[in-house]
Amino acid sequence: MEKLNISFIGAGNMASSLIGGILADSKTPVNIHIADTNPEQLCALQQRFAVTVCESNIAATEAADILVLAIKPQGLKQVAEEIRDSVQSKQPLVISIAAGIQEKDINRWLGNDVAIVRTMPNTPSLIQTGASGLYANNKVTEEQRNIAETIMRAVGVAVWVENEPQMDAVTAISGSGPAYYFLFMEAMQAAGQELGLNEETARLLTLQTAFGATKMALESSEDCATLRQRVTSPGGTTEQALNTFEQGQLRQLIKQAVTAAAKRSQELAQLLGEDKQ
Repeated sequence: MEKLNISFIGAGNMASSLIGGILADSKTPVNIHIADTNPEQLCALQQRFAVTVCESNIAATEAADILVLAIKPQGLKQVAEEIRDSVQSKQPLVISIAAGIQEKDINRWLGNDVAIVRTMPNTPSLIQTGASGLYANNKVTEEQRNIAETIMRAVGVAVWVENEPQMDAVTAISGSGPAYYFLFMEAMQAAGQELGLNEETARLLTLQTAFGATKMALESSEDCATLRQRVTSPGGTTEQALNTFEQGQLRQLIKQAVTAAAKRSQELAQLLGEDKQ
């Protein structure tokens, strides 16, 4: 990647996180270009990372071997059509982190026959602990796949899906997933306070327990079911709590929630990808 020029269109939090991760992974600042309509954000990134600020989206595109579209989904069509001619001329690898926009729509807006990787990072990517799903169209070479994966691994775990519809499952599991855990931790903390703990004690115990359980699961060769069984003594307190979850059909509720998120992802992809000419 040292000889490649990476351009970002969009200078928001996710772009900042990706740039920071790339630079921490020995990418040289001179090879990173960025464009955005907000001059304050551009100035902040230039001062922080010594990146090259481009005067326009077209200039950023023309400088790119790798073009990262780090903009809101609602604005992607307009930007894609603006840079279409430059993309067709330069033929960069395009990486889109715009949630919900399908490859076929991005490809059409960019003039077709474009190498495109869709990725769905989640908010923990902002602190380099993200989980990202990636999908590549058939124009993406093996070398370009490796480059895209390297970029996304700079902010956490990156995994490929076999077909684009699976990106809706990625959105439902890891994209929306942090909010599920925040809700569970919020409820645990509230329950702890109702049992007499002060707010800070309940908060710290809840968060550290969530962190510890996740770390154990990541570092263990056992699956989550086995780890759960190992900490559940027959007739003990943990078993009593888990029985209550099962009686409340927690598994079914989680399945319904994740399925609802995936369905909404499909609906938004259709809505945002409509060709309004």
